[in-house]
Amino acid sequence: MKMRKLYFAAVVLVAPALLASPVSASSILGSNLASFAVLGATTVTNVPTSKISGSVGDWNGGANTVVGFCVSPGSPCTDPQVTGGTVQAGTLIAQLAQAELTTAINDLNSLAPGQLEPADLTGLTLAPGVYRVPFGSSNLTGTLTLDGGNNANAAWVFLMDSSLITSVGSTVNVVGTGAGAGVYWDVRSSATLNTGSTFEGNILALTSITMGDGVTIGCGRALASTGDVTLISDTISIGCAGTLAGSNGLGGGLTVTPGGGVQLLPAAPVPEPGSLMLLSSGLLWVGRSVRRQWKR
Repeated sequence: MKMRKLYFAAVVLVAPALLASPVSASSILGSNLASFAVLGATTVTNVPTSKISGSVGDWNGGANTVVGFCVSPGSPCTDPQVTGGTVQAGTLIAQLAQAELTTAINDLNSLAPGQLEPADLTGLTLAPGVYRVPFGSSNLTGTLTLDGGNNANAAWVFLMDSSLITSVGSTVNVVGTGAGAGVYWDVRSSATLNTGSTFEGNILALTSITMGDGVTIGCGRALASTGDVTLISDTISIGCAGTLAGSNGLGGGLTVTPGGGVQLLPAAPVPEPGSLMLLSSGLLWVGRSVRRQWKR
């Protein structure tokens, strides 16, 4: 009887915190692709020193396909510029990741047409959703804010009609979301992030990705399907910080249905710090109480 009462008390104490936890996000990025922060098809060229959290790869693996990192065609190698992963030129994992990239791009394309936005996204605050962005000489000349509205599973998909171009010093901010979130830039040609841009999200480019000096993708990836990736002392991380910690490079927010369609995950509240403390305290209390009961 005492154990039943203890169990009931534990449920009453802990359940509210559990209910406030975000739903686990199912990424459209395959397991191999999700391990890469940078993936190219023809070449990956880097002017050191870049800081990459996650693997760097090129599925081709021929001579000089990876420049500015360690090179070991057909097998992974360790480079001081790369943490939380390795450099993989022509490895099986890189080849599988490239196939998963093609699938992910097709999945994102299935979400068309999306809500039409101006070519330059500067000054906008966008809620989670699917957006279509037409061609422009720059798609970001200032700051874009993505506000999840306290939805831990918030997802933003940008269907770029052509290229993705950011101006010098432009910024993408992601706020009001958590570990289940996802941001995807589906680029139908090439992406260019100019010097000093501070960016967020996964760039899935049909062709190439070129990054200027000192670009930061604080939480996301640079993935090129058929072309090259060019880096100049840049920072790219899938190991995100702050409220985006655990989001695996903003690789959540979407789920692939058994029939092959893609859907946004249901909303889930971002746990308040107090809820997390309550959960920890509750579990600690339960553990201590159980030990006392067993000693009796």
